[in-house]
Amino acid sequence: MTRAIAVSCGDPSGIGPEIAIAAWNLRTKLGLPPFFLIADTALLTARSQLTGQFCPVEACTPEDAAAIFERALPVVPLKHAFRDDPGVPLAGNAAGIIESIERAVGLTLQGKARAVVTCPISKKPLYEAGFAFPGHTEFLAHLAQAHLGRPVTPVMMLAGPLLRAVPVTIHIALREVPAVLTSAMIVETARITGAALRSEFAIARPRLAIAGLNPHAGEGGSMGSEDESIVRPAVEALSAEGWSVQGPLPADTMFHPAARETYDAAICMYHDQALIPAKTLGFDDSVNVTLGLPFVRTSPDHGTAFGIAGKGIAKADSFIAALRLADQLAGNREAAA
Repeated sequence: MTRAIAVSCGDPSGIGPEIAIAAWNLRTKLGLPPFFLIADTALLTARSQLTGQFCPVEACTPEDAAAIFERALPVVPLKHAFRDDPGVPLAGNAAGIIESIERAVGLTLQGKARAVVTCPISKKPLYEAGFAFPGHTEFLAHLAQAHLGRPVTPVMMLAGPLLRAVPVTIHIALREVPAVLTSAMIVETARITGAALRSEFAIARPRLAIAGLNPHAGEGGSMGSEDESIVRPAVEALSAEGWSVQGPLPADTMFHPAARETYDAAICMYHDQALIPAKTLGFDDSVNVTLGLPFVRTSPDHGTAFGIAGKGIAKADSFIAALRLADQLAGNREAAA
């Protein structure tokens, strides 16, 4: 049985439905792997008509999705219907958004789907409906933990053709980073990244570059002590474990072409240190990958784009890249098993 990729619909008021429709219309031209959407079939049909994109929609089971993919967009119907209001995030749609994520993960863990690709969500309407997680990644880790019966540490990677970048701290204020950052966090993030580079990216001996926290990686302590007291001990510990690792490196010289040739992933100390170079080097084709989960999860590297939802102008490039990478990583993981 050919297993399709499970795609959670994201916030239906955003561009998630449109990029899925656009990708399906390009399936033959681009040779895309089969996928199915967990969504409201009526909303998808209405959105394809609103945006002028021809797209037959066919309700299905996960097992039938790959066979249907060539003739129609396969959709596993939600139990919760959506209110179709492009550009207007609604707390009333939260139950269906959450259901879509839960079912995509569940079907993949059951072996009925090849991987998970998540369309963008907006946190505010979810919070208004009582959603208790900071975002997608934390919710996915919760679902994985419930399945495995043990704690799971998710690691965020931005993966593009020119750079793979991983932030150690993510959605916290910049002023909080020095107080939160520890050597143990850096080591754990690097270990998970290295293991994923082996099993999912098929890199036999991953090379890791560890960024410093301060300008010039602290310049020997003259621009902050954290690089010597926190980052360097982590690098030394990783080296002692046998990892190919370098650092702490000045972040302002880590991302030019010659530097990127020396490593397979950059471990960065905070959100923008990783995401600014990643998005600059591959804004349309970088993919958000969650490492450390018992299933492959990728996502387009953009948000819900409520401002252009329903206008038929959303670009599907990052979603298509997420589909392709999910298919590749799932194949590598299966081969390594």
